[in-house]
Amino acid sequence: MYPAEAVDLNRVETAYPREKTIAQFFEEQAVRTPERTAVIAGEARLSYQELDARANQLAHYLQGRGVGPDVLAGISMARSAEMLIAMLAILKAGGAYVPLDPEYPAERIAFVMSDACAPLLLTSGRVRERLGAAAISGQIVCVDAEAASIAALPLTRPDSTASGANLAYVIYTSGSTGKPKGVMVEHRNVANFFTGMDSAIGLDPGVWLAVTSISFDISALELLWTLARGFTVVIHCSEGVQSIPSEIIAHGVTHLQSTPSLARLLALDDRSLASLRTLRMLLLGGEALPASLVARLRECFSGEILNMYGPTETTIWSSTHRVREIGATIPIGRAIANTHLYVLNSHMEPVPQGETGELFIGGEGVVRGYWNRPELTRERFLPDALRGEGRIYRTGDIARFLPDGTLEFLGRADFQVKIRGFRIELGEIEAALENEPSVEQAVVVAREDRPGDQRLVAYIVARPSGAASAGALREMLASKLPEYMIPSHFVFIEKFPLTANGKIDRKALPAAYALASETQAEPPAPGAAEIERTIAKVWADALGTPRVELNDNFFDLGAHSLMVPEVHMQLQQALGREMSLLDLFHFPTVALLARRLRGEEHPRAQSTIKGSDRAQRRLDARRNRES
Repeated sequence: MYPAEAVDLNRVETAYPREKTIAQFFEEQAVRTPERTAVIAGEARLSYQELDARANQLAHYLQGRGVGPDVLAGISMARSAEMLIAMLAILKAGGAYVPLDPEYPAERIAFVMSDACAPLLLTSGRVRERLGAAAISGQIVCVDAEAASIAALPLTRPDSTASGANLAYVIYTSGSTGKPKGVMVEHRNVANFFTGMDSAIGLDPGVWLAVTSISFDISALELLWTLARGFTVVIHCSEGVQSIPSEIIAHGVTHLQSTPSLARLLALDDRSLASLRTLRMLLLGGEALPASLVARLRECFSGEILNMYGPTETTIWSSTHRVREIGATIPIGRAIANTHLYVLNSHMEPVPQGETGELFIGGEGVVRGYWNRPELTRERFLPDALRGEGRIYRTGDIARFLPDGTLEFLGRADFQVKIRGFRIELGEIEAALENEPSVEQAVVVAREDRPGDQRLVAYIVARPSGAASAGALREMLASKLPEYMIPSHFVFIEKFPLTANGKIDRKALPAAYALASETQAEPPAPGAAEIERTIAKVWADALGTPRVELNDNFFDLGAHSLMVPEVHMQLQQALGREMSLLDLFHFPTVALLARRLRGEEHPRAQSTIKGSDRAQRRLDARRNRES
């Protein structure tokens, strides 16, 4: 047995209520502060008492439909008070929720519902229409259509036999085999996480702006820990990133959690950056936090900045770091309560302080495993031989302990990446591409060919008889995968470079931006007016492509919704005029946007806006979340 200080410099043992469920945490708070505002979502405003009662009624309905301990119920609803009611109702009924972003392709939602064996999918009529004829396993319950039946049920809390050992939620993450995998999180894991956040954030409630999709596990902090601790939760459900500053000001928001990608967007504009002044605390996590971003935030924001780290498999955040000084890198800090951080070598031995190794996490946050994937569970969740009890999770992250005992994140050890806060298995995208008849072989990598601009790039070897094209492949992926998993660039090559032992040499793949830069960015065809040339040049520079034609769709060229605010700002500067951010969505070709800016009347052609509609829905549905 190795001495504890050699393998875990951050160990903190704290008592926590391991038998309590999330529903019980919320119900106790509702008793303490029944009249306090619990949630604000658009025009809806509910007190703790009202939210509790509404969730109780739906919970009775769900129990009547078979929801109980360790029964999974899907939820795919627009961001709203009703979405939060549905989450709480599933938990109150004793079940576990399976969050599904309503903007996911219908095929992905159908797969998850089938894989989870969920008997019910809670949704709304509007989302049900989007699912169309998808073969959804289980019954689809449109909560709005059942409103009268639900309202007739008791306001009292339903009986539930769920305990800390039962499942609270199952979140599906990208899978290296090409299929998403469900991470099983128990109530006791969440109860320990709540205790850890009590110490990291504090128990003084405020107003929390919830900007994260419920399909991203950090949403549990925004929507569940907050309600267990008496916060007022403002659900961001309006016009996307650009409305966040006004929401912060309008509601007197004190706490905000985001990915660094979203924070970077907020820091682009001095006015949006200034809105952060009212915050007491800004939590940043989900991807590496650049020191340059912290420096930019500090130009205006004087509140607490916390750098957060943790995989879904160890329950949301496993370590936190209160940023007081800005060095070359920002540490991911120290372990939260009852969490053990180990940096080990290839022989599963602890490395000396300051040396790099793979990060393993043990303790009370380690989840049950993967839903119906026992072999993968055994591969990633190992016995904690260093402590002689419990299990540790193999993160695949490279890290090292710094002299002050904090942990520094150094990157990934495998082909799993994080883009804009989303964890992505590149193998899942590759598998989808290689299932396409026109594709012989596909490799997907995350590249940062320009500083601060990390993108997915798909390298394609096409079949001789195939008709592969970037547009066709992008459309195919859009029908199967979430928007954040669709590569920004598709590079067609004759063959892949190989290493000496015959493996694909990913490091030797050409940079997409370098390929695009072999010729200088060109304007559209001769005859285009100056305004078209300006738009085309701004788009070409942002997308890393040498040429943008008059009828090229901005989003089909690889743009994603997080790029829109910056491109919008650049266009306004280049054109010397104000324009609506939404114009980029509604008029996504050079020709259409130029005509719009001239004030010319013209129909909005539906065939030109598929990609923009997807991006608009992503932006409207959440923050960043993308984040």
